[in-house]
Amino acid sequence: MEHLRPIMLAGTGSDVGKSVLAAALCRIFRQDGYTPAPFKAQNMALNSAVTPDGLEIGRAQAVQAEAAGVAPTADMNPVLLKPTGDMTSQVVLNGRATGNSDAYSYYNGQGREELRRAACDAFDRLAATYNPIVMEGAGSIAEINLSDRDIVNMPMARHAGAAVVLVADIDRGGVFASAYGSIMLQGEADRRLIKGIIVNKFRGDMRLFDDGVKMMERICGVPVLGVVPYFDDIHIEAEDSVALAAKVRTADGDGRVQVGVVMLRHMSNFTDFDALERDPRVHLFYTCDPHEAAKADIIIVPGSKNTIADLGELRRNGMAEAVTEARRRGKTVLGICGGYQMLGAEVADPDHVEGDTERTAGLGLLPVSTRLDGTKTTRRTEFTIAACGGVRMTGYEIHNGVTSPTGDRPCTPLCTKADGTTDGCIADNKCMGTYMHGILDNAAFIDFLLAPYATTERHRAESYAEFKDRQYDRLAEFVRRHVDMEKVYGILGGKK
Repeated sequence: MEHLRPIMLAGTGSDVGKSVLAAALCRIFRQDGYTPAPFKAQNMALNSAVTPDGLEIGRAQAVQAEAAGVAPTADMNPVLLKPTGDMTSQVVLNGRATGNSDAYSYYNGQGREELRRAACDAFDRLAATYNPIVMEGAGSIAEINLSDRDIVNMPMARHAGAAVVLVADIDRGGVFASAYGSIMLQGEADRRLIKGIIVNKFRGDMRLFDDGVKMMERICGVPVLGVVPYFDDIHIEAEDSVALAAKVRTADGDGRVQVGVVMLRHMSNFTDFDALERDPRVHLFYTCDPHEAAKADIIIVPGSKNTIADLGELRRNGMAEAVTEARRRGKTVLGICGGYQMLGAEVADPDHVEGDTERTAGLGLLPVSTRLDGTKTTRRTEFTIAACGGVRMTGYEIHNGVTSPTGDRPCTPLCTKADGTTDGCIADNKCMGTYMHGILDNAAFIDFLLAPYATTERHRAESYAEFKDRQYDRLAEFVRRHVDMEKVYGILGGKK
């Protein structure tokens, strides 16, 4: 296949749909015989993923790698920022956590050039292997106050020699001003890199925007490559917590199993619940309201980037009592990662990994205690669960700290890993915790979790992995209908 120029999807703002469109292009290029790979120099997200070699990247790039049909690598997202507080983030460089930084120090510190070099080196390694590189920008490309410190948008496009396609969200309004302003605020050299516009999230009769396309092309001086309708019937795993705003927040009492996920301020990896959410036996909702939580058959305490702070918040808003009361009433309680830590007797932080609080009492539902430390565990894992008949399952771990049995109560491990070590704790089939993200992607575990409440097993004609793969094909077909791929290939120097 001919060599294609890299393409960067840049945005007029955050949440305009860059990540999903990048996934679509990755699948389209793969279908057309190319060997694409995704790249985002710097990402900020609490939803992350683990590569096969145990490194951590933003989930969006892992999703895009799936769409491209390649294994994710740390080079696809060399800089990942994971917020731990209002203005502080953990910095993950080349897949490994390097410490925490406040926003001012991060954007003004001497380490910026090191990060820039790391991003450029990662891109160069990818570009030597894959064709084309599908790049994603971050937020708006028109934040001119940060342009001299930017390592992810136009400076990265310059390094890559990428063709930049501006993604503008028409659903939020002001699409002409945002597109025109984003282009005109660039310097002349960067403006020349912008080769087209995709208008995204259009609602209504597409014909009504025919004149709009011509107007946008005239004022912006670049072609409109497509107008993509708003859709909500294709499932692509989300990375940004903005997606949580659209999630169901209440129980519904319709006869299905009511599963309440506790809303944490620093919730991480909420994609853990995507497979469970689409199970026809389940109504899944997210809540920080004790009255709604009381309606749940199953309460799940999810992962957290700041376990101690979120545990304190649960005590303040009444959700801690709601979880323990659910256990007293015979309902099911499951903790995953940080949620597992919260279900234990204590979380200790003597080294101040998360903050100034050195120890806090847990919810006391499992006979374990956790000591946080500076070592971060990131790995993919195969495991079995005796209560599920020993079926082989897969998941991944992303956590700080070690959780150990405590007190006189016995602690029965939930999982046995392929290497013979164990994970988690199960008090009985209605109270358990685990470090295994992705445990709910395994049908056998979902059946075990729902068994006290559901009378039938889920239909298994399609696994979750097969379902996701089909969604990428649906996404590619949808985008092909609304984006002129012949023009895209022409811009990149190839043929469709």
